[in-house]
Amino acid sequence: MTDVAIASGRPAAVRASVPALGLAALGVVFGDIGTSPLYTLKTVLNLAGDKPDPAMVLGSLSLIVWTLIVITTVKYVSVAMRIDNDGEGGILALMALIGLKRHHRPAIVALGLFGAALIYGDGAITPAISVLSALEGLEIAAPGLQPVVLPAAVVILVALFAIQPLGTAKIGRAFGPIMALWFITIALLGVWGIVQHPGVLAALNPLRGLVFLFSGGATSFLVLGGVFLCVTGAEALYADMGHFGPHPIRLAWSIFVFPALVLNYAGQAALVLEGAPTGDNIFYQLCPSWLLIPLLILATVATIIASQSIITGAFSMTRQAIQLGWLPRLQITQTSEEGYGQIYVGTVNWLLMLVTLGLTIGFGKSDNLASAYGIAVSVTMLMTSALLFIAMREIWQWSLPLAGAVAGVFMIVDAAFAAANLQKIADGGYVPVLLAVVVYGIMWIWHRGVQAMRERIEQTVMPIDTLLNRLAEHKIPRVPGTATFLTRTLRDAPPVLVWHLKHNRALHQYVVVVTVVTELVPWVGADSRLEVQQMAPQFWRLTAHYGFMERPDLPELLRQAAAAHCEVDLSDVTYYVGHETVVASDDERHLPRWIEMLFAAMQRNAARVTEFYRLPRESVVEIGREIAV
Repeated sequence: MTDVAIASGRPAAVRASVPALGLAALGVVFGDIGTSPLYTLKTVLNLAGDKPDPAMVLGSLSLIVWTLIVITTVKYVSVAMRIDNDGEGGILALMALIGLKRHHRPAIVALGLFGAALIYGDGAITPAISVLSALEGLEIAAPGLQPVVLPAAVVILVALFAIQPLGTAKIGRAFGPIMALWFITIALLGVWGIVQHPGVLAALNPLRGLVFLFSGGATSFLVLGGVFLCVTGAEALYADMGHFGPHPIRLAWSIFVFPALVLNYAGQAALVLEGAPTGDNIFYQLCPSWLLIPLLILATVATIIASQSIITGAFSMTRQAIQLGWLPRLQITQTSEEGYGQIYVGTVNWLLMLVTLGLTIGFGKSDNLASAYGIAVSVTMLMTSALLFIAMREIWQWSLPLAGAVAGVFMIVDAAFAAANLQKIADGGYVPVLLAVVVYGIMWIWHRGVQAMRERIEQTVMPIDTLLNRLAEHKIPRVPGTATFLTRTLRDAPPVLVWHLKHNRALHQYVVVVTVVTELVPWVGADSRLEVQQMAPQFWRLTAHYGFMERPDLPELLRQAAAAHCEVDLSDVTYYVGHETVVASDDERHLPRWIEMLFAAMQRNAARVTEFYRLPRESVVEIGREIAV
């Protein structure tokens, strides 16, 4: 037997300057956190009553500013983005790094997966609350249009999800400049508000926030749940790191986003101190009446961009979970050749649309949605802090006191926000939590079912040497062409090949056995993609290694193997794949009946191997078999 290694690697990155990438990041990374001024301060002040006093206004503003600093600037931009899994960030990438790649730790895996599931829960709320908040400016421009807000929001959201199959490659180029205009606009509006009441800048003193927090009793604690809305998009900074790299994101945050957010929040608070009513949307009160309609249009576009970012993030997270073996195969469509992140997952898109529309219609107003918003992300951030502590100890080799001190600060802050947000459970906070439980349940059932199925298959496989001996002893006829057999086994004979020989009693002239291994890294290096091993004359085994951010391409693998002197006839290739039907087992070591039924349903509805591995349909033979689990 001979071995050959074949090179491949990560898709070539588009070379661009850090400022150019920072501008692009404005439209992808910062949409959610960038549109939070539309509803955050309004929600906070509503929690304090109809007529908040100056101490409450300045204390709330101070808490907002220092929450942006501690959570976003320090925790995510300065610390978390320095811990990456081969360039990728986010709770799933972090989980794979310390929970699977370095050690197999079921508790950490469960923590990371539930954190990811929680993001789906709040991801359904983000488009609803963002679009509703933007359109509620119509009530100020023309109070008679108030009944139009909800139907208009539904129409915009339906249109947003409906265009997803088209991809965002062309639209995405305009996202960055539009969001740059948005941040400049809200910064200027904030400056205008600060001029009305410069004393609002006293809120930059963190003592203002701490005094209010510890002296305001139950009101201050409840206000924390509203304050947290200002950083609900911070997790996206970490999750989207792989798209742009840490430097462009840090640049965009420091120069554009953070100053604009602080100025706008301060401007809104200044108007309240001057006596502006808090019943209406404070954000739009910053704007002169003659500019209200243009601002309304810009805000609506910005919220659409923010929603687009959430949807795209859900697609990317779904692909990671599929590659890591925690979700069934789904049809994934690459919508652009320019960027690997430009994908479309139809099942996720339409389910997310149904949930988002249900929340929009059910809650009706952004104020009502704010009661349900934030709880899932706050718990996710707490889980991320716990994982960061482990990474500090094991990856950075920090001492226990140092790692405990830094991560401890993050965990105390996150725990305070999570506790405050738990008060929202009865007011609708149960919705994202319930969605997260459902998603996590699907992941757990699928992974358990796959494990049971793999164990059953391994009990019946034939050693490869036994198969090769039978080929020689029985002089199996060979027909022209190349037969490619897909298998999960790394050593034994593919069950599909054994079945083929048993029933057809013939074999192609060239035989290739392919096993695809998903590594616990986002991308596989150029020199580690493909291993080619000759098992016998004209009989080859390929072991292909992919990262969890990559999509396998078997025809391309065969072309690479042929270039490395693997004997195959590329003009006549037939792909043989197994199609398993899950049935209940009769022995005692079987899955509980309810898990078997749910797993079997997911297995039946999973995407075909043909689409997942990019196989030409006219060259695929599916061989069905029953597997008792």
